[in-house]
Amino acid sequence: MNTLALWTALSVCTCGAVNACSVKKLGSNSARFANATLVRLSEFLSAGYKKGVRPVKDWRDSTLVAIDLMVYSILNVDEKNQVLTTYVWYRQQWTDEFLVWNPEDFDDVKQISMPTANVWVPDIVINEFVDVGKSPDIPYVYLRSDGMVQNYKPIQVVTACSLNIYNFPFDVQKCSLTFQSWLHTINDINITLMRSPEEVKTDKTVFMNQGEWELLHILSKYKSFSVDNDDYYAEMKFHVVIRRRPLFYTVNLLLPSIFLMVMDIVGFYLPPDSGERVSFKITLLLGYSVFLIIVSDTLPATAIGTPLIGVYFVVCMALLVISLTETVLIVRLVHKQDLQSHVPQWVKHLVLDKATVLLCIRNRAMCSPLVRDSDLPRYKDNNMMVRCNHHCESSRNMERGLGIGLPVRDTAPPVMDNILHEVSSIRQFLEKREACRDIAKDWLQVGYVLDVLLFRVYLLAVLAYSITLGTLWSVWQYA
Repeated sequence: MNTLALWTALSVCTCGAVNACSVKKLGSNSARFANATLVRLSEFLSAGYKKGVRPVKDWRDSTLVAIDLMVYSILNVDEKNQVLTTYVWYRQQWTDEFLVWNPEDFDDVKQISMPTANVWVPDIVINEFVDVGKSPDIPYVYLRSDGMVQNYKPIQVVTACSLNIYNFPFDVQKCSLTFQSWLHTINDINITLMRSPEEVKTDKTVFMNQGEWELLHILSKYKSFSVDNDDYYAEMKFHVVIRRRPLFYTVNLLLPSIFLMVMDIVGFYLPPDSGERVSFKITLLLGYSVFLIIVSDTLPATAIGTPLIGVYFVVCMALLVISLTETVLIVRLVHKQDLQSHVPQWVKHLVLDKATVLLCIRNRAMCSPLVRDSDLPRYKDNNMMVRCNHHCESSRNMERGLGIGLPVRDTAPPVMDNILHEVSSIRQFLEKREACRDIAKDWLQVGYVLDVLLFRVYLLAVLAYSITLGTLWSVWQYA
């Protein structure tokens, strides 16, 4: 009995000592946070708080969420996949009726940061999201004493956008970012702007304005819609309007093409009856083909349309081909030589008479001179024949007049016949060569006139095409 009483007394003493130690330990922890106002405020706000319930005392009241958007940078515009990647500063705030306190009870603390996981957050998403960007995780929100919750965070937004590349590189793109509650109707969550639409439109304070794209403005529009004509949802749509800076593409795409076209026009001043012009234009055509191969990766490619600059390159290539074809035809026209027939009269009338007056060509006499150098040998041959015939006739008459008994020959000596035959052959050859020269000169004159005509038509086509494109691009750039 005595032993049992002793063990009982020892057990009671041991338990009392342990309880005393536990109370002392808890007392020391409480003493450590005894003067921590933020800890007391956090415990006060967390006591009995239900983050899974919409923070209103009257369920009929909707939670008004004010949002704001500021574009920080345009990271990428993928024309092929129709995707826009931006980096924005997103802000949203709402009133939590369960997170309210009196600042006088907590050393005049009017705001405190709380973990986002411990408070109710509206399920507002961007409808155009197509991929999760690399956004930094901001784990805290700000609470104010009146229950206002401020959730500010940067977001890398990867959204789908209908990109129109027809005006490239002078294009202006308009992409939308639509914020709405994915589940709650307008009776539960409504959306509004933190700032006025004018302030949102003109605010470029945080935008990095050193890239390829320039931010013009941000348009905002509120709308409520219904899917099944029963429940209505609220959405806030931001239209981000950006414009491409065309300097890089102008220097690397347009100017080389313009230079090659100018050289093709200059090539028309080479003589049309020489082969150098054909070689020159073939070289230009090959150079332009290599240029198109190099710049093909720079042009945006989509399955629904082609930029106008791509059409411009194709038309320039076609103009180079037409120029080469015209040159080949003119060279072929002026190099027929002996195989040519006479120039038809209607061709002479239209080309040499009408076209020269229309084109103001004055030096026609150079192609059809009145006095030719080859007339001199023909004149000498004719005089020689006349002299020979006159000499023979004089000899015959003298022999008849003398009355000597020599026999009179009816024909000329064989040597003289050979000489006359050779002279006649030479004369025919010279006449034939001169006729060929006349024909060649006539065709050469026709070729020169047609070359001038086609050159001016080609020049007018190039100028009209260039002025049209320049006007369109200027309007798109400064509209």
